[in-house]
Amino acid sequence: MEIKEIIGIDVSKLTLDCCHHCSGTQKEFDNNLGSIAAMVRWSLQVSGVSKNKLLFVFEHTGLYSDQLVQYLGSGEYLFNVVPGLEIKRSLGIARGKDDKADAKRIALYGHRLKDELKPFKIPSKTLETLKRLMSVRNKLVRQRAGYIASLKEQTRVLSKRHNKVLFKVQEKMILALDKQVAVVEQEMNQLIEQDPELLNLYRLITSIKGIGGVTARFLIVYTAGFTSFDSWRKFASYCGIAPFPFQSGTSIRGRTKVSHLANKEGKSLLSLCAVSAIQSNPEMKTYYNRRIDQGKNKMSTLNIIRNKLLARAFAVVQRGTPYVNTMKYAC
Repeated sequence: MEIKEIIGIDVSKLTLDCCHHCSGTQKEFDNNLGSIAAMVRWSLQVSGVSKNKLLFVFEHTGLYSDQLVQYLGSGEYLFNVVPGLEIKRSLGIARGKDDKADAKRIALYGHRLKDELKPFKIPSKTLETLKRLMSVRNKLVRQRAGYIASLKEQTRVLSKRHNKVLFKVQEKMILALDKQVAVVEQEMNQLIEQDPELLNLYRLITSIKGIGGVTARFLIVYTAGFTSFDSWRKFASYCGIAPFPFQSGTSIRGRTKVSHLANKEGKSLLSLCAVSAIQSNPEMKTYYNRRIDQGKNKMSTLNIIRNKLLARAFAVVQRGTPYVNTMKYAC
């Protein structure tokens, strides 16, 4: 399969701004099914190639890009959904927001990497449902954390005698949110248990000390069952835990940095996993203590452990066998 032409699409809530790379021709369409069909017809006409030589490239924008993904997928059109971070790293960060300029930049990105980009595979319905449930869980957890923090501070400085209702209402809210989080988690676990392939992935990933159920679900969903990222390094970059050098010419201007444009949820979860691994895994604990004793930076060491755990997750999936801690066999 040889891609000849690229259509870059900037997806927003109401519109699709499209750009044909070779000619620079641009057009705006409404973001609905009828207009998406018209956009595809326009793209084929302006590019002058058959559907199997035309690649649509656009950023993942959650619900706003769902209709586009479903339409292109059902019509067997070639398309690639790219994390915004990848485009920004490839072309640099542009100031301001201009949909037409963004469409042009996405088309340029697609053209530069057209030989490397793989056509997107639509995730299963189960993965899509899991992703939405994860989003709801995150919102519930954040709300619960807010109430817990507020209640803790209020009980510290306010009199219980004069604020019984204030405290009681918040305590009930925390209990209610606990129940809703449990309901969502139960549903997610059932979905995984009913899908043999996802259940196998879940068991493989959680065989690694330090990685629990929440992170395992995150990895499964955001890698589309470990099919959308070629390597753990690319996923590390997506999560913002792959440091890159900050340099100019031959002189390094500063220490390696981690991008702020990353998936913050993934970064946070892997950080928790790293801390857990240091506490529960003798190998990681020994490694961490050795580096600290050598005067190494604590955060850079923690980041190395995050990457180690992620590499192991990809490795067990690739091998198809659970992780084996070889240290326990050492004499």
